[in-house]
Amino acid sequence: MTFTKKVLEVVKTIPRGQTMSYCQVAALAGNKKAARVVGTILSKNYDPAIPCHRVIRATGQLGKYNRGADKKAALLKQEKQENYRPQ
Repeated sequence: MTFTKKVLEVVKTIPRGQTMSYCQVAALAGNKKAARVVGTILSKNYDPAIPCHRVIRATGQLGKYNRGADKKAALLKQEKQENYRPQ
C-alpha cells in the first residue's frame, strides 16, 4: 500500500469531534518524519468520506484545508457541538 493510501486510511479512523496532528497521522502511516507530505496529500483530497478537516497542527492551530480554513473551523465546531453531552 502506498503512503498516500495509508494516510487516507488513518484519517478515515479519526472519530467525529476529535482531531489528530499531521505528525501523528504520518507516524501511524509509517513515516513519522513525513508530516508535511501528509498535508500535501490531504490538500488534494476531495472525498467527503475522508475527514481531512480533523487533521490539525501539533501546536493546536488548524492549518490549511482544501475547502478553506473557515470551512475547516466550522466543521470542527459543528462536530464538537454534536458530541457534547452534558453531565
